[in-house]
Amino acid sequence: MLGLEDAISLGTASPMRPNIGRVDWEFSLDEHHKDPVLGVQYVSEVYFNANSSYSGRPTVPVIVDIHENKAVNNDYFNLTNYLEIEWNSFHKEDAPDLYPEHMREEIDELSDVIFHDINNGVYKCGFAHSQEAYERAFDQLFSRLDDLEQRLASNRFLHGDFITDTDVRLYTTLARFDAAYYNGFNTNRNLIREFPNLWGYARDLYQTPGFGDTTDFDAIKRHYHLSITINPESTEEKILPKGPDLSVWEAPHSRARLSDSQDKFRRKKGN
Repeated sequence: MLGLEDAISLGTASPMRPNIGRVDWEFSLDEHHKDPVLGVQYVSEVYFNANSSYSGRPTVPVIVDIHENKAVNNDYFNLTNYLEIEWNSFHKEDAPDLYPEHMREEIDELSDVIFHDINNGVYKCGFAHSQEAYERAFDQLFSRLDDLEQRLASNRFLHGDFITDTDVRLYTTLARFDAAYYNGFNTNRNLIREFPNLWGYARDLYQTPGFGDTTDFDAIKRHYHLSITINPESTEEKILPKGPDLSVWEAPHSRARLSDSQDKFRRKKGN
């Protein structure tokens, strides 16, 4: 959406965790199982290049300095903000303003709630170590989804007529929900497509350039249903779900009626 593909190249790790005795990500989708730009097989290598004694988890996304082949930023919670602000000079001419300065406090406040209760909330359900912890996370997750369902009854997007950083953050969980979290993480009170407003909103985003065209449902299903991180001790053959029918994501959503503008983005001042 910002046009940063001309400034930041993209390497895609396999959705399947490598079975190598440690948590890592592998570039097994590339020829010879190596990223063609970085020349590394595992994401952990760029972490060790940055700090040879690094003992944490090698997480993605991670920004890598391609001249030194080292990780320089894996702050996933603030990364979109860095791309929106610090990389502004590299934005395309008509790039949208996803993080308007006068709205940042409001955006940050809602994004924080969404992260704890929804983005991370599904993981609190899926990896709960007790029935009590699971049910607490489950109730909080769906309470927050219910709140957003009501919010989106009168707002086309979370902050009004235009897509903002908060919408980008929520979309990542909504896109995965029915295909992965609903059955894989036991978040099974409702499918997203059973929330009229949230489902229309999710389709509105999916049909916007930058969202649906960068959403890989096959990779989502393979990671969450087949990856060794899900019940890694199980010896049973893992089954890849055949569905869902992706054509429903292209169905009309009629969300434009809630907006004063047909433009989904607030353009940067002066562009």
